[in-house]
Amino acid sequence: MIIKIIFICIISIFISLNLFADNNKDIDSLKNEIENNEIINNLDSLLNLWYISNSLTSDYSKYADVSEDTVYLNSLPSFSDSIYISRLNKLSTLVGLPYNEKVRDYINAYTIKHRKRVEIMLGLTNYYFPIFEEILDKYNLPLELKYLAIIESALNPGATSRAGAAGLWQFMYTTGKIYKLNVNTFVDDRRDPIKSTEAAAQFLSDLYKIYDDWILAIAAYNCGPGNVNKAIKRSKGKNNYWEIYHYLPKETRGYVPAYIAATYVMNYYSEHNIVPKKINFPVAVDTIMITEDLHFGQISEVLNIPMDMLRDLNPQYRKDIIPAKNETYSLTLPSEYTTRFLDLSDSIFLYKDSIFFVTKPCVIPSKNGKGNFIPDPPSDNLEAISYKVRSGDNITAIARKYNVNVNNLKYWNNIHRNLIKVGQKLIVYVPKNSSNQVLADAGSTSVKTEEPKSENISSTNEQNDEFVYYKVKSGDNLWEIAKRFPGVSNTDIMELNNIKNSKSLKPGQVLKIKKK
Repeated sequence: MIIKIIFICIISIFISLNLFADNNKDIDSLKNEIENNEIINNLDSLLNLWYISNSLTSDYSKYADVSEDTVYLNSLPSFSDSIYISRLNKLSTLVGLPYNEKVRDYINAYTIKHRKRVEIMLGLTNYYFPIFEEILDKYNLPLELKYLAIIESALNPGATSRAGAAGLWQFMYTTGKIYKLNVNTFVDDRRDPIKSTEAAAQFLSDLYKIYDDWILAIAAYNCGPGNVNKAIKRSKGKNNYWEIYHYLPKETRGYVPAYIAATYVMNYYSEHNIVPKKINFPVAVDTIMITEDLHFGQISEVLNIPMDMLRDLNPQYRKDIIPAKNETYSLTLPSEYTTRFLDLSDSIFLYKDSIFFVTKPCVIPSKNGKGNFIPDPPSDNLEAISYKVRSGDNITAIARKYNVNVNNLKYWNNIHRNLIKVGQKLIVYVPKNSSNQVLADAGSTSVKTEEPKSENISSTNEQNDEFVYYKVKSGDNLWEIAKRFPGVSNTDIMELNNIKNSKSLKPGQVLKIKKK
């Protein structure tokens, strides 16, 4: 009897050691086969989002600890393969969801090793999934394709792969261009949630037309139709993903199983005791169309919005600048800020514009091509006159009219790239003995009549002291000038002085301001 008991104990210990070894083997397998996969690594990029770090606050450290190797297997639910198969079969999807050991490994990776990251992704789905679903429905595509963004970027629009793919849907530069995603110094539409989803829907639709199979279309989304076509050819014409599996690139072999696992986890996370993390991401947002250059700093300081909040909501702008000088661009704001933005839009666009948009000095080559242009210094026999630019004028014609050097005229008036505007006043130096004739011929006036009597602000008896005059200083803008005069707005100053462009102020310019 004693020998039998001892024998049973030995067998029990042996089984326990084997189970322990199997568990370690499973964990090692996940670490070796999956941990270096970019699909899983994208989960860590979520922690860089401002909204994420601010939502996690005090418990941020447990999410930031990426060296979390200890998995509490005994405290987590475990399911048989038959249960996984049954659950996948219950999902109403047009995309087939087969189950095998590769799929199981990815399910374990999401529900065990990276469960904290999955909590964060689930919190973000409230914001991103409605965007995805609306666009997928527009193109009559299966709505479950939204789960592709889970494995592409972990719902981080700022995600960038080692190969250079960017955004929620991880477009390469050339593929993005094919689907009209603009990429330049200031803007990267691959990071725009709406534009990139539109492009992804078009790309997936085109791939399905080629293969008439969603699993192959998903594989081609990852590695390109060229690689899928090669795999089909090498497998002697087979067109089933699992039959061409070994002919596909290594990354794509894990891509489809990861997609199936992500679809499973997004629907059955509660069965694994995973609770979505509440992310303070503004689900209610508004889009405002911008038609002038605008810096995030101007919005942030006037409306008191954190810069990182603006970056999270508008990830397509690479330099914190909306370059809307020649094209209309969108700005996404939380709904509670949109009314204030519209009410203060004039002030926002003018706020520190000379600081946020620094104009670089124009360097004009000399006639002989050596060194920088040095203007002819005004001599004692020259007199400054003022010329008001008319419709049809250009800088060369004006210089010819006064018989002066074009580069001199540009230097005197700080003109870059020959750009002048109707109504703009130019300073021109002409010989004193010819000034009267020049004034009569060109319709000019003496510049002296425009000078104020004091350096900055002076009053006048015009209309019973209703007005004062202000001389513009370097660095001034209309918004800051208006603040000096109670009750006066930048719009009042523009209307009274017939100013069409708020950025046309020049040092020395005299503004007429009505007292209030």
